[in-house]
Amino acid sequence: MEPTTPLWSPSPERMDAALIEDFIQFVQDRSGHHLKNYPELYQWSIDNSAIFWSAVWDFSKLVGDKGSRILVDGEDIERAQWFPDAQLNFAENLLREPVTGKDTIVIEFKAEDQVRSSLTYGQLYDQVSRVANWLSSQEVVKGDRVAGYLPNMPETIVAMLAATSLGAIWTSTSPDFGEDSVIERFGQTTPKILFATDGYFYNGKRIDIRAKVEAVKRALSSLVQTVVIPLLGSSTELPGLAWDSVLETKSSEEINFVRCGFNDPLYVLYSSGTTGKPKCITHKIGGVLLQHLKEHQLQSDVRPGDKVFYFTTCGWMMWNWLASALASQATVILYDGSPFYPNGNVLWDYAQEVGVTLFGTSAKYLEALNKAGLEPIKTHNLSTVRTLCSTGSVLAPESFDYVYRSIKQDVCLSSISGGTDIVSCFVLGCPILPVYRGETQCRGLGMAVDVFNDEGQSVVGEKGELVCTKTFPSQPAFFWGDESGQKYHDAYFARFPNVWHHGDYVELTEHGGVIIFGRSDATLNPGGVRIGTAEIYRHVEQLEEVLESIAIGQDWDNDVRVVLFVVLREGYSLDEALKKKIRDTIRTQCTPRHVPAKIMQVTAIPRTKSGKIVELAVREVVHNRPVKNTHALANPEALELYRDLAELQV
Repeated sequence: MEPTTPLWSPSPERMDAALIEDFIQFVQDRSGHHLKNYPELYQWSIDNSAIFWSAVWDFSKLVGDKGSRILVDGEDIERAQWFPDAQLNFAENLLREPVTGKDTIVIEFKAEDQVRSSLTYGQLYDQVSRVANWLSSQEVVKGDRVAGYLPNMPETIVAMLAATSLGAIWTSTSPDFGEDSVIERFGQTTPKILFATDGYFYNGKRIDIRAKVEAVKRALSSLVQTVVIPLLGSSTELPGLAWDSVLETKSSEEINFVRCGFNDPLYVLYSSGTTGKPKCITHKIGGVLLQHLKEHQLQSDVRPGDKVFYFTTCGWMMWNWLASALASQATVILYDGSPFYPNGNVLWDYAQEVGVTLFGTSAKYLEALNKAGLEPIKTHNLSTVRTLCSTGSVLAPESFDYVYRSIKQDVCLSSISGGTDIVSCFVLGCPILPVYRGETQCRGLGMAVDVFNDEGQSVVGEKGELVCTKTFPSQPAFFWGDESGQKYHDAYFARFPNVWHHGDYVELTEHGGVIIFGRSDATLNPGGVRIGTAEIYRHVEQLEEVLESIAIGQDWDNDVRVVLFVVLREGYSLDEALKKKIRDTIRTQCTPRHVPAKIMQVTAIPRTKSGKIVELAVREVVHNRPVKNTHALANPEALELYRDLAELQV
């Protein structure tokens, strides 16, 4: 059992200052419901979901016409329609002038140690106006797709806002994607305009992608024009129109924001594509906006003037989440490059310099800092940081300890989880709740999250499937190209009738928090008992000798046996003594069923572009089955390390 004493609790002063307390008062004043705390607010929000989401609209001062109807066909989760009469524009909501005026810096940017820039609100508005007018000159209209093959830089946000101001649909990937991966994605969504870059910086290197851009451009017959933003400073031989030429377009004093329906498409995001062709998950304008306003203001306490940072690329939904912080009148802090160049302090240096208030990163990054022995608490002044978010994979309890021991003691550590499917979170943080070791703080407001066992029964204190039993605004509109809706249905609604099945293996705790054990499809089933891979990684990766690990289930002797692969620190080798140490650790800290039948050393673990390890792809290789779309991986060559291993034949 984990300790029941919180690692952190908010002070009374902090609770009083939190926006969510203002929202509780707002709800009480308008509804007469007396709500004393988060659990009561949460229960009210799912019992009265239509009233709740309408209140979020009003509290956040969302710009647009709400219309008279809030929810239609709400009992049918798959087909429910939120705010069907509403008219709004996404970019208009992100381009609200700060109370501090046009000269307020709203975007800060750093590309390793090579490029540094910022934009004031006035500059951002002017650039969006110019790019929007240029897009109009190219006959881009509502519903057209505009694509970005770009780093996490200010121009990416400008291009997205310009496109969405016209009601066009934005879709993006990051420049580390190979041309095949980009063509496979954009080839499905047929963009009219492509914004690309000449290259990017990573780990101190200049990586030129002009040839890849040219290949993408040639392959996409739908393109009318390609615009190239020269981050590397290329001045000649650009595979398209130079960004500066677009910015020469005359600006308008006021942007003509095209109002759209709440449920009209805004973004197309792509699944990882490691088990088949990437799904084109199409998200709604109002759903994304309303959900992000809720998550930023109520769950993350983002206030006007705050500085929100998330280490992300434009191929990951956290970029979309980060960009939306502009709607809460925060400054977005962008970084592109390696988080360990020139060393592991680079992001903390940046956070200290600009005064970051919300610092977002991945669980793997925090684990890597811990392994490297870095202690920002001793080397940096992080007094402005109120919230530290982690996502991408399961945050181990030991990483909770590391954050409070070595980064900052007075910080709300929010382990958040949701994903590309909802471009938001099912479970996340709360500034007025305590943080318990190894637990996500709470279920998100308005999200009827539950845990089902295999029989579809709701359980607490038992592992099961994460589900959502009521409709919510940020459900995808559809999958692009899925005319019948069958792929959409199969992805979320085939397992439990009229219930969203998300595919995470989790447990709901007595605190109202959530423990995540990994993806359902990556769970192991030795002897018919389900085991979450995160339980194994958590303990194995605490060993000094082990850098990281990946576990799969291998079909063997009419059962499944657990196979563990480990990457070791330099200077160590996997001898029998270390194998015994690993097995003893797993047996002691988990159960005998968790103990791997085979332990093998490898030099690399295959990952997606967003850093997630791919157990399913490794499992396919081990079973001599084809792995589809290996170009969706950051390091597809690593899969060869797992092929035809003699030790796995006995």
